[in-house]
Amino acid sequence: MADTRTAPEAKVSASRSVAFDLLRGVLAKRTPLDEALAAHDGLAKLPDRDRGFARLLVATTLRRLGHVDRLIDKCLDKPLPTKAAVVRDILRLAATELLVLGVAPHAAVDSAVTLVRSRGFEPFVKLTNAVLRRLDREGRGEIISMPALAALPDWLADGWRAAYGEATAEAMAAAGFVEPPLDISVKADPEGWAGKLGATVLPTGTLRRGFDGRVEALAGFSEGAWWVQDMAAALPARLFGPVAGRRIVDLCAAPGGKTAQLVAAGAQVLAVDRSKPRLQRLERNLGRLGLSAATRVADAAEMSLENPAEAILLDAPCSATGTIRRHPDVPWLKHPEDPAKLAVLQDRLIANAVRLLAPGGTLMFCTCSLEPVEGPERVAAALASIPGLRREPIRPEEVGGLAELISADGDLRSRPDQLANLGGIDGFYACRLVRT
Repeated sequence: MADTRTAPEAKVSASRSVAFDLLRGVLAKRTPLDEALAAHDGLAKLPDRDRGFARLLVATTLRRLGHVDRLIDKCLDKPLPTKAAVVRDILRLAATELLVLGVAPHAAVDSAVTLVRSRGFEPFVKLTNAVLRRLDREGRGEIISMPALAALPDWLADGWRAAYGEATAEAMAAAGFVEPPLDISVKADPEGWAGKLGATVLPTGTLRRGFDGRVEALAGFSEGAWWVQDMAAALPARLFGPVAGRRIVDLCAAPGGKTAQLVAAGAQVLAVDRSKPRLQRLERNLGRLGLSAATRVADAAEMSLENPAEAILLDAPCSATGTIRRHPDVPWLKHPEDPAKLAVLQDRLIANAVRLLAPGGTLMFCTCSLEPVEGPERVAAALASIPGLRREPIRPEEVGGLAELISADGDLRSRPDQLANLGGIDGFYACRLVRT
């Protein structure tokens, strides 16, 4: 194919090359997208518009990966050889441009062909051209008619169907297609900062505004007035009620959003994490905010305390499937067995947290997972096996009157299909437990 690109289109191809590198980083090297974005030197060198396009392209490709893979496979007479994984990733990006982002066919196809050739896969140039031309002719109607769940790995989609039913699972998956807004927790004066940032104050107290990819440039960031935190993730710390003067232990605390909430509200916090680098990141984050907390590198499943804790926040390691709208790489970095494996760890963490708790003390157990095995099932197991532990139900007024976020058992259970009128919410689970 003749290269008919104009100069502006040639510049855009640099953004496609970066998007390709990022996608390969996630799918081939299993690098979280946030880390790949931060580490890619070429991304920072792109003009703002091209940098935004590269980020959008790779994120959208991951959001719709199951869809585009199915459509690509329909266009192939036989599967691509393993050695041509590079070609498949280029096809994935170009298919997303054509079928989801609405990029002009000549730009998407020509750039993909050029990228295949530049990566040393000349024998696949004709195939790339043929597949993309066919997708351009036939794919738009097909992708529109596909269930949203088909964009996810089968194991994850099947699990959501079993847990939530077909209709809710489909709505949850569809919510993952939407670029989320920017959620902000402030140290003080939410109304004032909402005005300065052009944000809305949500019923729960979180600030929300559009996200343009330039967090550091926003008013108040450099002086440490606020930090980025999804409204759902901000709820567990609020569920302790007034915390001024209380001693609270934050287990698995890094990167420190909940620690910051508690300290800003006047609590005396011990932040614990088993990873020294992650704990150092927490300390840097608190430093930017002008906040401080005691810290300890320790395994929360085995550690001890000199004095029992009044309250413990346990944001346990999990599969993070509730964060897919913010982290579209999550479905493709996790394995089917991960939730069950993490559930074993969560049981150990809960058991030790209860041991660290003073009689009458509160344990807030939470995860950013939508998998029941990583939330309500862990609480049920704890209540059945640990004497002297009871659930303290969460009330609607504690979550800004948003009663739909409270389960029949009185726990916080948010789903990404909820609160669409407010801009959505991450999937999150929290249960308030009291040691009697």
